[in-house]
Amino acid sequence: MFSTGIENSYPMIKLEDGTRKRIDEMEKCGHYKRWKEDFALVNEMGIEFLRYGAPYYRVHVAPGKYDWSFSDDVFAEMERLKITPIVDLCHFGVPDWVGDFQNTDWPRYFAEYASAFAERYPHLQFYTPVNEIFIAAMFSGQYGWWNECQSSDRAFVTALKNLSKANVLAMQAIMRVKPDAQFIQSESSEYFHAENPNVRPLCEFLNQKRFLSLDLTYGHSVDVSVYKYLMANGMSDDEYTWFGKQQLKVKSNCIMGNDYYITNEHLVHSDGSTSPSGEIFGYYVITHQYFRRYKIPVMHTETNITEPFSVHWLKKQWANLCRLKMDGVPITGFTWYSLTDQVDWDSALRNDAGNVNSLGLYDLDRKIRPVGIEYKNLIKQWKDVIEKESYGVHLF
Repeated sequence: MFSTGIENSYPMIKLEDGTRKRIDEMEKCGHYKRWKEDFALVNEMGIEFLRYGAPYYRVHVAPGKYDWSFSDDVFAEMERLKITPIVDLCHFGVPDWVGDFQNTDWPRYFAEYASAFAERYPHLQFYTPVNEIFIAAMFSGQYGWWNECQSSDRAFVTALKNLSKANVLAMQAIMRVKPDAQFIQSESSEYFHAENPNVRPLCEFLNQKRFLSLDLTYGHSVDVSVYKYLMANGMSDDEYTWFGKQQLKVKSNCIMGNDYYITNEHLVHSDGSTSPSGEIFGYYVITHQYFRRYKIPVMHTETNITEPFSVHWLKKQWANLCRLKMDGVPITGFTWYSLTDQVDWDSALRNDAGNVNSLGLYDLDRKIRPVGIEYKNLIKQWKDVIEKESYGVHLF
């Protein structure tokens, strides 16, 4: 599944004057005005799969009430162009009436939304119900950057369990409407490196904590230290046990999406703080760790880097993916994220500065970038090879 995506983050951030503002990447990148042009560019690239989400906060206007006007138009156009969406239902934010990820009522409202979505668009098969749960919980509840803007372990655990529960309930709701639905869990693949021996125990904990969103989603047992951490910060044993009971209902319909950026590896310092370490292990090593833990098919669901490093980075990520496949990991797809450049991701959307980040296959004038040319050629060269492989002709 060669794929790209339309960047559709929409978290709330707190401005310097204390007011809050919605950061809508589809608006910043011009997609609401140029969506037909954007879909045409997907076709031009030879890409058949598109990670795409209608703006959840605009569609889910109240409990049980939805505005499908924009969604109807865009999904009809993708169907006309034979683009297969991987539907992103929640991407870093919630409607104003929900509040934020601390709202324990939100998971059931989100499941109702997922059910209504599947009923309205029964031809859609691929879903990412909640994008990057770990990042959403960390940035909103631990770092204080988005949405609830809190900075505590308790706020993180509350956000994590609400996001994970919403994810599981949404999958179950969609499967009741469309039993053959496939769920691609787009999740950030992280790793923490110890700066010195004194911080190795903390690194071991953080390298267990990074798995939490997928552990809960897939009903995987956690380490004792992590279990104690969850219990000490607001999760009950009944809540934890609930996740374990859900795995057989959804896991067989899941593909594990691993996102990897140069910022996904971290150095842990003596004072317990962390900083980006750059690429040390890389996608191959870290994704292998995730695969050994969950043993389900894998898709590379996000990667990018700014120019002038993007072409080299694309080749490196593709080489890592091919090596994983050669070593027996069931690989289902690859994604350069996103179709166009993004805005203000250099500050993780915290600053509403209007900085354009050269991360796309196309710039914001919809002119193809060098990485777009390279990805287009890569798809053309490898597409037939991959299709032959699917019929049992192994060419790697």
